[in-house]
Amino acid sequence: MAGKRARKSMMSWTGLSLALAALIVLAILPGCGGESTGTGPGKTTLTDLAGRSVEVTVPAERVAAIGPGALRLVCYAGAADKVVGIENMEKQWATGRPYIMAHPELKELPVIGQGGPDSSPDPEKLISVDPEVIFVAYLVDAAKADELQQQTGIPVVVLSYGQLGTFDEELLESIRLVGEITGNRERAEQVADFMRECQEDLRSRTEDIPAEEKPRVYVGGIGFKGTHGIESTQAEFPPLSAVGAVNVADETGKKGSVMIDKEKLLAWDPDIIFVDEGGLAMVREDYGKNPGFYQSLRAFREGRVYGYLPYNYYTTNVDTAIADAYFMGKVIFPRAFEDVDPAEKADEIYEFLLGKRLYEDMARDFGGFTKLEF
Repeated sequence: MAGKRARKSMMSWTGLSLALAALIVLAILPGCGGESTGTGPGKTTLTDLAGRSVEVTVPAERVAAIGPGALRLVCYAGAADKVVGIENMEKQWATGRPYIMAHPELKELPVIGQGGPDSSPDPEKLISVDPEVIFVAYLVDAAKADELQQQTGIPVVVLSYGQLGTFDEELLESIRLVGEITGNRERAEQVADFMRECQEDLRSRTEDIPAEEKPRVYVGGIGFKGTHGIESTQAEFPPLSAVGAVNVADETGKKGSVMIDKEKLLAWDPDIIFVDEGGLAMVREDYGKNPGFYQSLRAFREGRVYGYLPYNYYTTNVDTAIADAYFMGKVIFPRAFEDVDPAEKADEIYEFLLGKRLYEDMARDFGGFTKLEF
């Protein structure tokens, strides 16, 4: 009996010693048990772009992305292989989204909701694919994100493209946030740096050109909640702003999409006109009905009308927008961009951001960077 009690006592002390040793190791080793939130292994608390504190598993291996533009940012951050379901709209649209062209395998994933700017998330379908985190953009505000998180029991992280949609700090911060959550922090930083470098390169090429020496430019046929003709334009148009061009639509004093009267376009009589190839068919149709109006414009008479790739498909395809900026810079300021081949530059951008050279695919679908004939 005494021997048994001794052995039992020794076993108890041994177990206690091992437990204490384990606690000491955990206290000493950095990074064990997740980050400093004290919420458990692999857990950390981050602030999303709606200002919400969200507890997530890091790195998340299974993710979902809903709402305009969310999936694109996941792809930019190099996490397309972690996506477990996509919206039906992503499967239905055949063109205009380089991130889907680069990752056609995404269209084979289960449907997690209808998608689109006017639809609501589908909690049941999201739960069915068992993601560790749901990224959302545009579709929900902070309150709706909280509601979706409560309905699904899955962390919901709000992303944002910001006001500009291109080069906006909220956009870059969103990419960094996706990278941090998916374990692709280095990749996300590289993407943010690349976008900033493009922005600086575009700006620096024209910053010393006096305003009075810059051509006056108009962009028409821009899609906004549908396809439109020559009257549809945009003030503070990001590709033109990026190269410091004189956008006549800025004279309206408005921001974003603007519908103008044709008489206003005649009054502006810009030196160069760009047409969004998404609306080019409508412009051509209108030209056939009223060629006199178009020939009253200097740009049409002198053959200075150019087509560019549409970049707003399920919000901003930042890759295409940057490529458009280089093309427009080449047309407006040929000497400042004499070393740039717009098609090659577009492929460089697509390849860095999405891993594939996609300019030929985009040009096949829309027309590409070209001088237009009427």
